[in-house]
Amino acid sequence: MQTTPVRAPNEAGPAQQPISYPTRREFLEPDWRRIPAYKDVTSEEWESALWQRKHTIKNLRELKAALGPLLPEDLAASIERDQQERATMSVLLPPQMLNTMNLEDLWGDPVRRYMLPAFADRRTDWPNHPRASRDSLHEAEMWAVEGLTHRYPTKVLAEMLPTCPQYCGHCTRMDLVGNDVPQVEKHRFSIGPKERYEKMLEYLRRTPSVRDVVVSGGDIANLPIQQLEPFVSSLMDIPNIRDIRLASKGLMGIPQHFLQDSVLQGLDRLAKKAVERGVDLALHTHVNHARQLTPLVGKAVRKLLDMGFRDVRNQGVLLRGVNDSAPALLDLCFTLLDHAKILPYYFYMCDMIPNSEHWRLSVAQAQTLQHDIMGYMPGFATPRIVCDVPFVGKRWVHQVAEYDRERGISYWTKNYRTGIEANDAEALTRKYEYYDPIDTLPEAGQAWWRDQPKAA
Repeated sequence: MQTTPVRAPNEAGPAQQPISYPTRREFLEPDWRRIPAYKDVTSEEWESALWQRKHTIKNLRELKAALGPLLPEDLAASIERDQQERATMSVLLPPQMLNTMNLEDLWGDPVRRYMLPAFADRRTDWPNHPRASRDSLHEAEMWAVEGLTHRYPTKVLAEMLPTCPQYCGHCTRMDLVGNDVPQVEKHRFSIGPKERYEKMLEYLRRTPSVRDVVVSGGDIANLPIQQLEPFVSSLMDIPNIRDIRLASKGLMGIPQHFLQDSVLQGLDRLAKKAVERGVDLALHTHVNHARQLTPLVGKAVRKLLDMGFRDVRNQGVLLRGVNDSAPALLDLCFTLLDHAKILPYYFYMCDMIPNSEHWRLSVAQAQTLQHDIMGYMPGFATPRIVCDVPFVGKRWVHQVAEYDRERGISYWTKNYRTGIEANDAEALTRKYEYYDPIDTLPEAGQAWWRDQPKAA
């Protein structure tokens, strides 16, 4: 009788990898007392949402008062000039987020680079792409009712309010969100909140093709729970609504808000009702660098998961100088998953808003990053890098139909019509353009763009 020989164990084992795991990053709350203005702040005060909001930094004067000698004079001057000449968002920075910055190197700190932009960060040769626009995704053009964007076949975006607990320099909704700045007079909702919310609900009740609602803004952390809870509860009463996603960068920027008793009680009632109605309720946050994740964020996430939220997911944005390398992205993803219990979900390419060229990456660079992070995370937690193409929507960066790398123009197709294309026969065959940052192009491509007219 012939038997199969037993194979001896081979030499397989852990190999030296380009990126190592586990990461060496400590998961801890940085000591806020190293910041001059917070040197006497108690733990009780620090963990108070009211204290965080009261001491949120709203201008350069308050930033100087908080940091004192830790703020380099040349950086302060550059931030001031940026606010006057380039910034599309005003300064709004909770102490919690300030405390995650590297105060020994604020010029180079990745969190500072996108939360407190400096004029010297921006490009001088191409501060704007000629095709950049204020509402780069044309969301307002797709409002079914004011504030309700119907862009996808089965999904809508409900913009509940135009404010956040913090303002990111690269905000894709800079056309509507935040205070006026010298460069941008913001648009305003024309209908009061109560009437707008009811119009949104009425539209969803008569539109059974919609199953998924993103409740955003602005940021739901700035919407009182007494207004958020009844709106979300009413969504659950609509039979066709099966998924509800609450969007809040504030989960990271001011986690103290989500640890308040009244907020937890309201969210717990919503979570229980979601289970009863068979609705999936999740929260999406926006973290761009591992430094921004601390135990307070993890504590808030665990509260949400324990009460029955299906997931807490992260939708970051790819930004040069912040997270534009595979090690930085994986450091963030491991910290999200291992410590904060947040699922890495998407990384969007930075949208084509004014004065954003120093942050934006090319499609080719994004494709390389997607390649380089594969295999390190479990499949369900490997984030997809997506390009949000105007009039198209999210597309994985490898879904590009054509790509002219010399001129930096990629071409994309889609398989559905947006809310403004009901009678557009060519919507499903048209190729939609997206533009790389011009400084990533060869000289011939840059010369070509220099001769092109700017968008109106």
